[in-house]
Amino acid sequence: MTYDLVLGDRAYSSWSLRGWLLFEAFDLNARTQHARLYEPGFAETLARFAPARTVPALRLPEGVVIGDSLAIAEELATRHPEAGHWPQDPKARAIARTLAAEMHASFTALRNHCPMNLRVSYQDCEPPQAVLDDLARLETLWAWARAETGATGPWLCGAYSVADVFFAPVAARIAGYNLPVSAAAQAYVDAHLAHPAFRRWRAMGLVDGPDQPFYDRPWPQRPWPGPAPLPAEACDGPSANEACPYSGKPVTHFARIQGRVIGFCNPFCRDKTVADPEAWPQALALLQP
Repeated sequence: MTYDLVLGDRAYSSWSLRGWLLFEAFDLNARTQHARLYEPGFAETLARFAPARTVPALRLPEGVVIGDSLAIAEELATRHPEAGHWPQDPKARAIARTLAAEMHASFTALRNHCPMNLRVSYQDCEPPQAVLDDLARLETLWAWARAETGATGPWLCGAYSVADVFFAPVAARIAGYNLPVSAAAQAYVDAHLAHPAFRRWRAMGLVDGPDQPFYDRPWPQRPWPGPAPLPAEACDGPSANEACPYSGKPVTHFARIQGRVIGFCNPFCRDKTVADPEAWPQALALLQP
């Protein structure tokens, strides 16, 4: 069963992050295509995924294209019930669906004032009252979900679910714009920033083409508040490994991580690993003695 998934810029496309997490965080595979926003190739790529007009867009094995992230979530959950997209408990599942649906349709002020940008974090973004109101609503929803489901771990309805997928870009916005939230909400944000799949997406986003000027803001910046990456840098070979840890192809590009040189089959494989080595178990395995 083969899926084809088209996505936008990893650093900026919040809905693409959701679409990718619906596969990556639930151990499902898709062939991915990427199209940069605001460039002619974006429309050309989407034209091959008609009738979708936005990303993510998913072509099913039968050839039908779904162009909406919530529809993608429901279709994957139906086809792969073992993956665990929704909670098994009926009450928790209903709450998770309510959360995802409201996120899908609301929080316009937060989206507009704080477009997702995984490459920076600002000290202060001067949030207007409408953004503060959106944050208050998020706090209400998150606390309600935990109280109703009895969730005691990091996620809203028990195990990681579609509800958490849909709030992952919100966590990125709160982190990226240093938005004021309670300690409980901040803990939920921190769980997203440390989530392995989120870290892999952000690592790729850091090296996924040049900056998009549309997302530039004039506010002072601060370090990204997520887990600090291991020190790493591009370097010359040779490496301890002859095959790329991701593709198995011969190595051509190299990085030094914790004093060891690891080889990769192309500059993107190297650069995404240098951006956050701990996000990539295949590369970390090569660091072991």
